[in-house]
Amino acid sequence: MAKNKMVFRSSEKPTIGVEIEVALVDAKTMELKSAVLDILPRVPERLKHRIKPELMQCYLEVNTEVCNTVDDAEADLREKFTVVEHIADELGLRLYWSGTHPFSVWEEQKVTPNERYERLLEILQDVGRRLVTFGLHVHVGVDSGDKAVMICDRITRHLPTLLALSCNSPWWNRRVSGLQSHRSKIMESLPTAGLPDSLRNWSEYAWIVNHLVETGFIHSIRDIWWDVRPHDNFGTVEIRVCDVPGTLDDCLAITALIQCLVQALSDQIDEGTYQRDYHPMMVRQNKWRATRYGLDAKLVDTETFTMRPAREVARRLAELLRPMADQLNCRRHLERIMGMCQQPTWAERQLQILKETNDVREVVRRMTELSRISKPAK
Repeated sequence: MAKNKMVFRSSEKPTIGVEIEVALVDAKTMELKSAVLDILPRVPERLKHRIKPELMQCYLEVNTEVCNTVDDAEADLREKFTVVEHIADELGLRLYWSGTHPFSVWEEQKVTPNERYERLLEILQDVGRRLVTFGLHVHVGVDSGDKAVMICDRITRHLPTLLALSCNSPWWNRRVSGLQSHRSKIMESLPTAGLPDSLRNWSEYAWIVNHLVETGFIHSIRDIWWDVRPHDNFGTVEIRVCDVPGTLDDCLAITALIQCLVQALSDQIDEGTYQRDYHPMMVRQNKWRATRYGLDAKLVDTETFTMRPAREVARRLAELLRPMADQLNCRRHLERIMGMCQQPTWAERQLQILKETNDVREVVRRMTELSRISKPAK
């Protein structure tokens, strides 16, 4: 059987693409609302390819165009979310920026009519139907498939730090789950999700994808949901580990951190920097710690095997990347990481609102106000 030749569409510059998933809630009850099919027809034609449905009708995804800088991504996203917010206002809806919902349950959500989604759920069953979770995905352009694979391997040790910064899903099925990122555990239940396997080059990655397709395990590369993956069609490394943070500003800060980190690793590869070995168990351990404790986690240094506070790890990483941020013109956004390291995570903030009000609906209401980008129409 002839193999499908996977061609990596290289990117000459570290361009970025940002994908943000947000929940749709009823403006009165704050419950999840299966309303994406009401929103999409009202989206202007010029934006329809970037404001998209997802697996369930209770959320949507807003995507940027290909952007050169984080400032470009900010302008792009502010315009699109302003449009979506005004449409939501007209329909009695609000946008809830959180990785999971505190009291609406997955069993009651409607699937978006779509051949691919129907095929997925036929295979995944309830494992797929539980995917009522909302994340932040960031693409960064790289110049070759081999380099994309190498960056995915080298960036894996940093994924727990990115997760700790973005933790925003303390709920699951009407309960405080005890985790700061319950979303990450739901995602890990998928057969091709979680931390990626270590790969040597693009050829090995292409072989794995072709093998999985040929054996019927996946239908296409789109069915691989690793925390980080090469994306052949876009010519990028895609970071998928993050919960959606509670505001656009924090999404942009994490985007800047990711862009700087990918480009720094790309430069190291070009310079011939030696890749130190680390045991995959170190990363799995750290991801669990970030999932459970967020920025209050203590992470194992993959080189010294000593414990370090996640806040210190994230702050130090941002400090090291400042020169790269200057090169990429995203210093303003990267500096926000410093403030995030000194504050509660969004998961902690949601739980604090619950403690203050004893009302999960009030948690959702306040979060929809904190994330608001445009002024409500009068």
